[in-house]
Amino acid sequence: MNAVAVFVQTVKAGSFAAAGRRLDQPANTVSRRVQQLEQQLGVRLLQRSTRKLSLTGAGREFFERCVAGIEDIENAQRSLGEGAEVRGTVRAAVAADFFEFFPIERVRRFLAEHPRLKLEFLLSDAHVDLIEHSIDVAFRAGELEDSGYVARMLGVSQDLILVATPEYLRASGMPADVAALADRDCVIAPTAQGRASWRLLGPDGVETVQVGGRFAANTLLSQVRAVRAGFGIGLVPRVVVREDLHEGRLLRVLPQYRRDGGGGVHAVYPSRRQLPRAVAALTELVEGFFLELETSGACSGAETKSERRSGG
Repeated sequence: MNAVAVFVQTVKAGSFAAAGRRLDQPANTVSRRVQQLEQQLGVRLLQRSTRKLSLTGAGREFFERCVAGIEDIENAQRSLGEGAEVRGTVRAAVAADFFEFFPIERVRRFLAEHPRLKLEFLLSDAHVDLIEHSIDVAFRAGELEDSGYVARMLGVSQDLILVATPEYLRASGMPADVAALADRDCVIAPTAQGRASWRLLGPDGVETVQVGGRFAANTLLSQVRAVRAGFGIGLVPRVVVREDLHEGRLLRVLPQYRRDGGGGVHAVYPSRRQLPRAVAALTELVEGFFLELETSGACSGAETKSERRSGG
């Protein structure tokens, strides 16, 4: 059991040296324990190189079968020693634009409430391997891939809406209908054709229009910033621009149209067993934010002052 625990810590830490620091053992001792485990099992669990460790196929299967049990034992030990305290390090994977809409002030207050807690955020639009990057929880929006991980829905899907600056709309005119978007500058993701297909749900069902513009960017955050700078009309999540709409910095375009973000917001975990207190606490923090958005109408279409001015 001890050798299995050493192996699990090595995978989670990413190296023998990092695992040794966690276990308070020399790196060569950790390496030797893993080698002994491999000899006992008769299979290679880790591929070793000068740059990093990586799991073999057998190693990944063995880790996924063992990690839950080892974590249960560790959590039981922590529970006896910690009481109800939230402590330790939590590594979370989030979208590159996560802090564009999630208030960083909430994280500050959360850390102030739990002085023995440390948070590490990996911001990327790519869906990283939770095991390889030692991720405790990932917060993901949209349709989930069948990855074999454990997921729990935290909130409903985020509507995407059409917005632009008042200055741009004064110069170019408010589009009268969906078809008119084809003649406007729209902020899109880069495509081989130079144009994107927007499927919008309106009073008469789904309508599709091919749009393009002079500025394209491959991240949502860059697109939102371009829209705020007056580059054109963007199709962006309502939650990201809720303050811009409220303050009148952006206006709704064709407010009777939207696109369903699809899939909702999920917390994704690498293990099926009971969560460490710190991971559960962070999940509750994020879930509470999305529940507030649903209650306030930021995700469901509540009218704002700027929407009323634009005819919404």
